[in-house]
Amino acid sequence: MNPTDFSTVLPEITLAVAAMAALLGAVYTGKDKLAAMLNWGMVALFLILAVWIGAGITGERTAFDGTFNDDPFARFAKVTVLLAAASILAISHEPMLRRKMLRFEFPILIALSVLGMMVMVSAGDLIVLYMGLELQSLALYVVASFRRDNLKSSEAGLKYFVLGSLSSGILLYGASLTYGYAGTTDFAGILSTLGEGAVPVGLLFGLVMMMTGLAFKVSAVPFHMWTPDVYEGSPTAVTAYFATAPKMAAMALFARLMYDAFGTIPAEWGQVIAVLSVLSMFVGAIGGIGQRDIKRMMAYSSIAHMGFAMIGVAAGTVIGVQSMLLYLAIYIAMNIGAFAFILSMERDGQHVTSIDSLKMLSKKAPMSALAMLIILFSLAGVPPMLGFFAKFYVLQAAVNADMTWLALAGVISSVIGAFFYMRIIYFMYFAAEEDGIDARIGTVQGIALMGSAFIMVFGIVNLFGVESIALMAAETLVR
Repeated sequence: MNPTDFSTVLPEITLAVAAMAALLGAVYTGKDKLAAMLNWGMVALFLILAVWIGAGITGERTAFDGTFNDDPFARFAKVTVLLAAASILAISHEPMLRRKMLRFEFPILIALSVLGMMVMVSAGDLIVLYMGLELQSLALYVVASFRRDNLKSSEAGLKYFVLGSLSSGILLYGASLTYGYAGTTDFAGILSTLGEGAVPVGLLFGLVMMMTGLAFKVSAVPFHMWTPDVYEGSPTAVTAYFATAPKMAAMALFARLMYDAFGTIPAEWGQVIAVLSVLSMFVGAIGGIGQRDIKRMMAYSSIAHMGFAMIGVAAGTVIGVQSMLLYLAIYIAMNIGAFAFILSMERDGQHVTSIDSLKMLSKKAPMSALAMLIILFSLAGVPPMLGFFAKFYVLQAAVNADMTWLALAGVISSVIGAFFYMRIIYFMYFAAEEDGIDARIGTVQGIALMGSAFIMVFGIVNLFGVESIALMAAETLVR
């Protein structure tokens, strides 16, 4: 490792050392007595790293002979992941502490998963890709079953582990096929082997298998089967995390692999991603209609939204990648607010997730109900909320790429999916009054809920400058 390599990966090294130091320090001292301090410490560290990485967003560097990329695309994804992880740790602190679920391992596992995501989005080699992906996945398997005394949590962790291991195996087999036909694991080397002639069938099989493995990670149909059960069974704080940071990392890795390693054959992978996108949008929209548990509903919402994000990748253009990055950033901001609200849903001290418990919430907590209404409108893509413009950007990218049929499919699925968001609004404002949730909401959750609603309303002015940063990131990837 030369000094340039060291400086390039210094944020990742800092996070790894901090996580290991926290683990050793907690094990040999107070263990769970340090959980609260470790949690807030990780929040602070994530914010510091986000500022550190974001400050150099215009630079481009590589490390370890091009196997690790430090460019605006990676930096955009890393900053988003770090801010999302910090937000989730912050909003989940008080509920987990009150429900006696906050263990010292939790923020450490989150930190290790974030480290894996940071490696993923910077990957320039199939081996680095797999290392980052598995570091993220192994930590997520554990936090899914973090509530050890709960059968559903244990089931969620087991399902996620079994299906995740299967998808990782498929991805690894695809990587081995790709290496066999390309003769290298380096993305740039793979790209250079794709000449003007026909692509070897074995290389296409490798590509499809890697796409299958990554489609599982982003909950794309037909590899979505784990999502509703894992979202429902995991502790709500963990579900909130699943719905935010890993989505950004997995979609960024998806785009990185497609453009950096297979960028000269977009016709071969673009149509596959377009089909995955359509299936995800419609299955997510239709599947969410019958859900009465808000966490399962958010799982189907996640499936549908990932379908929209994949439109940007399928477009195969700079504007397409820019729209994907913007979509994910807005989606994460919406989800942080939504899950801040879901974490506060309690009745007589017990956490509840049934949407029936929200009936006439507007009378008990008018401000919380109003903020949630704004977020739900935004998730549904109702103008003039920011979520509408997120969908508009990806649909416009599809039209500009002569994929009008894909944009039309997105519009239809969005109309279908609006039903289950509108149902919650109906319950909060118009349903017959019943004993529902308590009106109490924690300070941090309240700030996150109101902040998310504020962004959804006032972000339409100039997207807080994120649009230009996303364009810079996309131009780095699509050359």
